[in-house]
Order: sequence, then structure tokens, then C-alpha cells
Amino acid sequence: MTLDRRTFIKSTVTSSAALLLTSETFPASTKKQVKVPVNFAIKIMATNWGFDGTSEQFCAKAKQAGYDGIEVGWPADEAKRKELFDAIKAHQLEYAFLLGIWDSNEYATHFARFEKILFEAVATKPLYVNCHSGRDYFSFDQNKAFIDLSTRLHQETNVPIYHETHRSRILYSAPVAKTFIEKIPDLRLTLDISHWCAVHESLLADQPTTIDMALRRTDHVHARIGHPEGPQVNDPRAPEWSKALEAHLAWWDKVVGYKISNGSPFLTFLTEFGPPDYMPALPYTRVPVANQWDINLFMLSLLRKRYTS
Repeated sequence: MTLDRRTFIKSTVTSSAALLLTSETFPASTKKQVKVPVNFAIKIMATNWGFDGTSEQFCAKAKQAGYDGIEVGWPADEAKRKELFDAIKAHQLEYAFLLGIWDSNEYATHFARFEKILFEAVATKPLYVNCHSGRDYFSFDQNKAFIDLSTRLHQETNVPIYHETHRSRILYSAPVAKTFIEKIPDLRLTLDISHWCAVHESLLADQPTTIDMALRRTDHVHARIGHPEGPQVNDPRAPEWSKALEAHLAWWDKVVGYKISNGSPFLTFLTEFGPPDYMPALPYTRVPVANQWDINLFMLSLLRKRYTS
């Protein structure tokens, strides 16, 4: 059988990576740094970002892999929503939504469309809603309106609504987030600190006070490993990324510790390593340099071992 160039490269890259990534190369990242009581649990969610298949296929794969639930974008189409909820029910998964507006940069339109989908998603009573809210170039008052909306809706429905520390959004940098945290006591966060590593070109050792403020406001974690030049390392199992991996684990340890000390019964994580172009790819062929699903399963296993009593 003759392999074309793309297939040959893909099989070679995958095989080589499998040979290199033995258990001896993994950092000792499952060691427990936090005493986890028996009445505290972590719930780990799967992302369908990069998944090429139906809702049924995705939910079946997530359940089989050992995930507690899924975090997905809000389906705009009613038929797609029915398909999704049928699959969630069939596989007995918890569910949450990621909401954001990507194709409207005019404030009034952007806010109105966000408000509409937020109300729709919250009405289904998800485990939580994670918001890609606002834009980095909206004014403080304009962005504050998104947080005020989510606070009011949470108070009315009791559905947790979080705002993500994400590039291009409200909380795109640590000092900007600090201002919002100081001025809005009810602001709750999804911590995707990988973005701040890229924004600040560092592992944030020079901003400990601000980072700790964010960790104390965190209710949900996106478990992706960033580095000073980007929001996603090519493979967290590789020894050259051990420093970045350990930095993220130290931040997550603090979040878990704060949740336990506050009496919270659980904390949610999303394993969120993404496909190209988050995942580096080889030129011309666009073959990913590592397997996204396998990396997310590695993160799933790491989190279970590190944060299970």
C-alpha cells in the first residue's frame, strides 16, 4: 500500500510521539499538594472543540472516557439542541455551556445577542454557564454591563455564571481583571490562566497579588497549559514543558484549597487542549504535532489523581 505525503507524515509523527511519551518522561504531577476531604469532589468536563462528529458520538466518547459531563457552545439551531439534549440524557452526563458573540463588534448589537443566548441557555438549568463576554476594546462600563446582567440572572435562577479570563474579552489581562475584581464583588471567574501567560509573556511570577485575587474568585478551571509565548504548549507530557505544567498545577492547587476552605462541595474543570491552530501543526500538511484527544485524556487522569481524596 502506498501512503500519500500527508498520511505518511501523520503516522510518523504519531508513532514517534508515542515512543517518546513513556511514563518515565511525565512530570511527577499527580502528587497531591492539597489535602482533599472525602466530602469534596472535582467534576471534569469534556470539550467538543475540534471533535468531528455528532452530539451522540461525542457524548458516548466522553462518557466512555470517564468524564462527568460536557461543556459545549450553545446550539443556535433548535434541532441541534434537541439532538444534544437527547445525547446528554442517554449517556447521563452533566452539561454546561460556553457562550460568546464572535461575529458582531458593535456594542449594542453584541450585548443584545449575548443577552438573548444567555437567557436561553440558563433556562435549561445547566451546571454552569461560562461566558466569553464583552470585548477588550469595549469601555469599562460597557463590559461591566455583561457582568451585571449575569449577576442579576444568577440571582433570579441560581444558575452559576462565570466570566472567563480570555484574550480579546473583558478579562484579557491580569491588571484589567484586577480592576473588575476590585470594583465588582459578585464577579465569578472561569480561570483560563494560559491566556495571561501569553499576554504577559511570563509565568506571572511578577504579579502574585493580582493572581491570588483571581484564584480566590475562581469557580471553574479550563485545564490547558500555556507558556510565555502562547496559550497552549504542544504537549504537556513533554519534559521541556514541566515548568509551565507545574506553574499551572500550583495555581489550580490554590483554587482547590480555597474552594475546600470555603466549604464548596465541588469544583469543575474542563480539559481544554484544542485543535489547530491552538495545536501547532506541520507546515503545508497541517498535520497536528500531537493528538488533542489523548492530551485531554492525560489531563483528565492527572486531575483525577491529584484532586481525588
